[in-house]
Amino acid sequence: MNNQLGENKMNSYIRMVKQFVLAPKVRFGYLTRAGFYNHMSDEEYLSRKYQLYFGQKLNLQNPQTFNEKLQWLKLYNRKPEYTVMVDKYKVREYIAQTLGEEYLIPLLGVWDDPDEIDFDALPDQFVLKCNHNSGLGMCICKDKFKLHIPKVKAGLKKGLKEDYYLTGREWPYKDVPRKIIAEKYIEDASGELRDYKFYCFNGVMKFVMINSDRNTDKPTRADYFDRDFNWLDFTWGYSHAEVHPQKPEQFEKMVAIAEKLAAGLPHIRVDLYECNGQIYFGELTFFDGSGFDKIEPLEWNYKLGQMITLPTMEKKIL
Repeated sequence: MNNQLGENKMNSYIRMVKQFVLAPKVRFGYLTRAGFYNHMSDEEYLSRKYQLYFGQKLNLQNPQTFNEKLQWLKLYNRKPEYTVMVDKYKVREYIAQTLGEEYLIPLLGVWDDPDEIDFDALPDQFVLKCNHNSGLGMCICKDKFKLHIPKVKAGLKKGLKEDYYLTGREWPYKDVPRKIIAEKYIEDASGELRDYKFYCFNGVMKFVMINSDRNTDKPTRADYFDRDFNWLDFTWGYSHAEVHPQKPEQFEKMVAIAEKLAAGLPHIRVDLYECNGQIYFGELTFFDGSGFDKIEPLEWNYKLGQMITLPTMEKKIL
């Protein structure tokens, strides 16, 4: 048994070394997390990463594609309120004031350290997550009696340590006070919680992404629909579902909510859920995929880019 474990560890180490040597993106990510590029300005770092991911220089003087414009917005559209809007804990107050508390998934607790969590006090089902990142450490608990608490705590501790800003220079996350929050577990009639991501440009919702099989054993799928719920034939990191998702019952109301939250912003993604006739807020995202996910076919990268009107402002090197 010990020999087998030792062999497995050695094979894992060999695979990691091969990836580091042979896969430039993997190597870049590892060196980023190790702090190797911390000395770089945001502009230098993003330019280097963009060249690596897309094989061409980042055009900041006259950006055309969606991914180029996201990098521009990271560098030149910085407002302090964005930090509150991406904070999964503090944004709750913003949503309560803007929409109403009924749109918030009930909060079960908030902590600074996983060791502070009283798991006995939590219900049989709940969701734990960090407030400053995008999933690392998240625990979706459907049966507390099957939960491996030490493993959950270890995951949350790892999540709290993550500097989410560093990998994509998404500056709003840089100063988010790191916490753990617990929310009520909810699911829709399908037995999952379908995610509706509304993409808004200058306060207008242009298209929605609907995820299927998210947080299941199956690969996540994604389909896109315009404002009239016509299916859009492009992919963005995920394959299409075998059967197109149905239009949510309260689609028009969800669009109105998304546009209310997007007012005055050049671009934002508003995530909403529809569960048993109730609409719930998910999160706000300024830089989908950090602007490094491939949009195919390429013409759609340009089409989506045309939807973003960049604000006029004096540029500063950051």
